[in-house]
Amino acid sequence: MPPAKMSMFETANHYFEQAADWMGLDREMRILLKIPHREIRVEIPIRMDDGHLESFVGYRVQHNGVRGPQEGGIRYHPQVDHDEVRALAELMTWKTAIVNIPFGGAKGGVTCDPSKMSKWELERLTRRFTSKIALILGPYRDIPAPDMNTNAQVMAWMMDEYGRKQGHSPAVVTGKPVELGGSKGREQATGRGVSMVCAEAAPQFGISLKGARVVIQGFGNVGSFAARYLHEAGCRVIALSDQFGGVVNREGIDVKAALAHVEQHKKLDGLAGASPISNDDMLLLECDILVPAAIGGVINSSNAERLQCKMIVEAANAPTSARADAILERRKIPLIPDILANAGGVTVSYFEWTQNLTQFFWEEEKVNEELHRILKKAYAEVSALAISRHLAMRQAAFVVALDRVAAATRLRGV
Repeated sequence: MPPAKMSMFETANHYFEQAADWMGLDREMRILLKIPHREIRVEIPIRMDDGHLESFVGYRVQHNGVRGPQEGGIRYHPQVDHDEVRALAELMTWKTAIVNIPFGGAKGGVTCDPSKMSKWELERLTRRFTSKIALILGPYRDIPAPDMNTNAQVMAWMMDEYGRKQGHSPAVVTGKPVELGGSKGREQATGRGVSMVCAEAAPQFGISLKGARVVIQGFGNVGSFAARYLHEAGCRVIALSDQFGGVVNREGIDVKAALAHVEQHKKLDGLAGASPISNDDMLLLECDILVPAAIGGVINSSNAERLQCKMIVEAANAPTSARADAILERRKIPLIPDILANAGGVTVSYFEWTQNLTQFFWEEEKVNEELHRILKKAYAEVSALAISRHLAMRQAAFVVALDRVAAATRLRGV
């Protein structure tokens, strides 16, 4: 049983070592696959709107680039730290390998509270951060994307700041506004991908998607789109939550009404036809599919024994601790890991990058068709290995990913 307290980076490496042990990877290959390629920490002093100077800390970690340029999101959050960014960069390497797109893994972030900053302060922060890390960015080197508390506007600022010195380079970031070369369907891609993976997994584990009771913790970009598409697929979404708390209606929440309510009030609290519930309690609701779509570590040793779901689909990055993972496996609750379940975002980022390089743009129908094709194939490969070798889905996903990155490493002769 893993230790109860592990950092996100330790947890990612725990899963890595599990898969590496099963594969019989030698010590040298483990070193090449596990150690990050490059890590940068920068100070970001900016002038706030009231005239005083504030300094923030930013990070960019490039984990592995043997299969292509490194790609990964930029997050703005008060709890961003080096450990978290390192872990997420490593997970991006395995995520891109699972869906077999020609990217490696990177991640970045700034320790700040964007909810307390004006648009102009966020723009100054983004531009200064971009200028500080620009020397390691590039369309064939490292490609940022949106993540927690960043969006298409932030990516537009990054692209513009990079382009001031390097010339117009739309392929240097993904998740941009469509008007600046972004891809149709990119904003919805992660949540749409979660719903696609749910549709693949549910029949395998004896769940009918039509009428399935779904609990979604997190109603940001990923959770809101996942809720929308699962509702359209016939699921009964019985609980939703955001940072302020959750709402529950066991007969089913009107997701369109929830989206409209949040658009108007900026939070789910007060949604008509639903009762309040805490984020902790909603995880324990009896349901068919539990979708953690908020922050990391919400499923842990304190609640894993009490979950009443039939399947977990990890829409957030690293929402389950290693100890909880072992408990869920013992309880035979199937779990679709983050590096497979939320890979829709990076997959459409790849489509956007490709469109920018060729300057030939796709209609949204093609984006969604290609996304479904890639995720369906990735799920089938991971599932087939899990069934044939009696592995949990997370371990099978890591084995598929490590095998591809190790093969590229050997071929390059690193």
